[in-house]
Amino acid sequence: MSETENTAAAPPLETIAASLRRERDRAGLTLTELARRAGIAKSTLSQLESGTGNPSVETLWALGVALGVPFSRLVDPPTPQVRVVRAGQVPLVRSEQSTYAAALLSSGRSGARRDLYVLELEPGGVRHADAHIPGSVEHVVLTSGRLRAGPKENPVEMAVGDYISFSGDVPHVYEALEPSTKAVLVMEHA
Repeated sequence: MSETENTAAAPPLETIAASLRRERDRAGLTLTELARRAGIAKSTLSQLESGTGNPSVETLWALGVALGVPFSRLVDPPTPQVRVVRAGQVPLVRSEQSTYAAALLSSGRSGARRDLYVLELEPGGVRHADAHIPGSVEHVVLTSGRLRAGPKENPVEMAVGDYISFSGDVPHVYEALEPSTKAVLVMEHA
């Protein structure tokens, strides 16, 4: 793996740090209060805000829910007028609990409240996602492999080209059933 590829796969720590500070200030929360609401250690939050932590997707989702903002607002830098995202150069945020990684391709502008992700999954682990902010809806199109996804109580098996839409504000799952499973996820926020 080249140095460029290795850098591209790392979470955007400076963006996350600045976003967490901005959103925590906007919400008028102390480090202690935000950590309590998100269910994470205050020291973890302090590291993330200083740009020295290594956040998992679960930690960032929990912080987004605690702040009442979409995941994308924590990981997406300001968008230029024309933006090209090359395959393999998108920052991935990996799960601690499964072989799941999400790369934010585009976040909704103010008022649009939608985010676009590429998901990469491997068999051997189930991504158990907690409920996101109220009114969230997930739209998934499978582009390679096989996938089981949807509400925790009733996931659906998908083949290439299949589309599923489900409420993201309830616990849900993602599970790769074949190697190199990839999907496009559009997340809507109310």
